[in-house]
Amino acid sequence: MLIELAVRDLGVIAELRLVFGPGMTALTGETGAGKTLLVDAIDLLVGGRADPALVRPGADEARVEGRFVLTEEAVAAGAGGSDADPMGEEVVEVVLARVVPRSGRSRAYVDGRLATAAELADWGRRLVDLHGQHAHQSLLATAVQRDVLDRFAGIDLSELRAARRRITEIDTELATLGGDERARAREIDLYRFQVDELERAAVVDTDEDARLEAEDDVLGDAVAHREAAAGAVEALVGDGGASDALGLAVARLADRGPFADAEGRLRAVAAELSDVASDIRDTGDSIDPDPGRLDEIRERRQLLRDLRRKYGETLEDVIAFAAEARARLDELEAHDANAARLDAARHEALAALALVEAVVGAVRRDAAPRLAAAIQEGLAELAMAKARVEVAVGDVDPGDDVEMRLAANPGSSPMSLAKVASGGELARTMLAIRLVLTSGPPVLVFDEVDAGIGGEAAVAVGRALAALAPAHQVLVVTHLPQVAAHADHQVSVAKRDDGDTTVSEARLLGSDERVLELSRMLSGNTQSEAAREHAAELLASAGQGRS
Repeated sequence: MLIELAVRDLGVIAELRLVFGPGMTALTGETGAGKTLLVDAIDLLVGGRADPALVRPGADEARVEGRFVLTEEAVAAGAGGSDADPMGEEVVEVVLARVVPRSGRSRAYVDGRLATAAELADWGRRLVDLHGQHAHQSLLATAVQRDVLDRFAGIDLSELRAARRRITEIDTELATLGGDERARAREIDLYRFQVDELERAAVVDTDEDARLEAEDDVLGDAVAHREAAAGAVEALVGDGGASDALGLAVARLADRGPFADAEGRLRAVAAELSDVASDIRDTGDSIDPDPGRLDEIRERRQLLRDLRRKYGETLEDVIAFAAEARARLDELEAHDANAARLDAARHEALAALALVEAVVGAVRRDAAPRLAAAIQEGLAELAMAKARVEVAVGDVDPGDDVEMRLAANPGSSPMSLAKVASGGELARTMLAIRLVLTSGPPVLVFDEVDAGIGGEAAVAVGRALAALAPAHQVLVVTHLPQVAAHADHQVSVAKRDDGDTTVSEARLLGSDERVLELSRMLSGNTQSEAAREHAAELLASAGQGRS
């Protein structure tokens, strides 16, 4: 249930904080006082559209916060309605908040953590069922009427959705095969060329270009490399070279104690010099000028550059593209076989869908007259005792074409709601449906659902709304005293004008204050003794009805 609502700078509301109790609460006040703004605030909390026009003039942003509590059992069950008193059980508390700036995107919070509007909407589906001033008009839509029937019958549509999704997946696969034969032929030619080029290139080593570059460097200057090696060897071990100089130095220092260490080091240098000279000679001898091999290397490197230019930044990318191109070519060349396989799969999927649709259609047709009877019974309780209701389900499975028909008066034939129902009749039909669909979120909000009715019908609507209160917290915006009298609590919303600004205020009324507010709703005059007596009588009568 909604425990507390805080609103700041929303429309004519400067700052407002309300604490709600269980059962039914009526929100009353003069037209334009700001009652519907409270509904707008709750709508924002549960992911509704954030309109910057709602921001109070002179304020930078509007802010709404709501504190909800619900039982752990209700959380596990998706926060559905329950007869349990959440205050008597282990409860879970969640605080939702929404900030609407004058410019820019709105911000959402769940328990103080930044969230998206979609997350608020997800909480909203579990916490609140909001019926705005014109929400009953949605009953005119086939989809809404179908959803009512499905919820009443408890139909699980998961298999139907899965079967339809499977056909969509198959159709998508068929589309990717290429339905245009000429386009497919052109694509096959392109992939064949690419695959042939890549397979002839036989690129398998991602480091091949680096190795070829090193070999190119050697062969490209082979003669100079050999000459350099020969010159180095001559300088190191040739006549008069470094080796001879080292030998002379060793001989001069031999058997002279002070230079024993230096002599040993020179002998080591001489040995190392001989080894280096040998390595240089071997390397130089291994370099064989080969113009033919050099041409092959440079041709191969150019090919690799061309492949990278066309198929990827690196040879690794080229190899990956080759694999993808091969797979796509195989797929295109196997088009007929794949198409036949998918056609067979689609045929099976359609057969499976037909079975599921037949089951759903049968359940809908079986439940339709029971739903009609239940709504008709609810309308009888809402001062439409002579009304007749039909729920028609289309002949084509799964019976998606659902139409609710109403004959509000005796002697008339049931017709589509859009053709025969007035605003008040639609509102009462919606309320009758809500009475039938007892499951749902724990908080039900009705904004002037009693529009267009009065007298006995108003009393019946008030009684029906009160009947929802044991299983739900019910918040009702109403102008009708007959409805407000049935509430467990009443909040008065009024505008205050200090000459410079107009602000809306709301407060919970005590018993005596309720009498005064109901008398105002009855006659517009709180000083009328007759109106106060009538108001007290309404409260007493409504209280007896609830007991």
